[in-house]
Amino acid sequence: MWLQAPNIKCKHAFSIRKGGISKGAFESLNLGGSDDLPENILANRKLFLNKLDLDFSKLCYLKQIHSNIVNEAVVGQVEGDALVTNNPGLVLAVSIADCYPILFYDSKNKVIGAAHAGWRGTVGNIAAYTLQKMIELGAEKKHIQVAIGQGISKNNFEVGDEVIEQFINAGFPLTLMENKHIDLAACNEYVLQSNGIQKNQIWKMNRCTFENDFFSYRRDKGKTGRMWGVISL
Repeated sequence: MWLQAPNIKCKHAFSIRKGGISKGAFESLNLGGSDDLPENILANRKLFLNKLDLDFSKLCYLKQIHSNIVNEAVVGQVEGDALVTNNPGLVLAVSIADCYPILFYDSKNKVIGAAHAGWRGTVGNIAAYTLQKMIELGAEKKHIQVAIGQGISKNNFEVGDEVIEQFINAGFPLTLMENKHIDLAACNEYVLQSNGIQKNQIWKMNRCTFENDFFSYRRDKGKTGRMWGVISL
């Protein structure tokens, strides 16, 4: 039902597609999207959080718009692409189906974050803005552990020249791009390291959403489910 990161020592998970009740293209643990039956999505969300011993009534989630907007978490939905909090019990969730979920945890100062990083969020430095917002809540970079979950791999992420140009103009090294393919996980790691997070503070799952364990918007041509990255103090 989920995978976890060894460096995040609070409750967290990266969901996979198995363990829920949805059928067909959304089989089985679909946690979002607009095509599956709403009652199935709701049941899957409650099932998933219950298995993690997390309180559904404390769920904080996003209307994701592929931005670099970071919100301080409140129960319910807000618009943007990352959430941060120092409030114990709140459950932060980001939704993905090729984009990368990134979880942040400061164990000393008890501040957490969750970011949704597609290519637009990545080139817009969503990871850096999440760090900045955590620091405003009392976090310190030297204590922040970061986990980058599953997402589309470089081999499967081919883009147009205009996207490559945006990454080049934003200062990303050419080594992270090859023949119109971009390594988004490595790009986010680059952003984190450029903003004071050491390599040994970052864990990458190194799993591609094209694998059968996951939902993939690109592989499934838009008709697919959604996975979550969740974290809670």
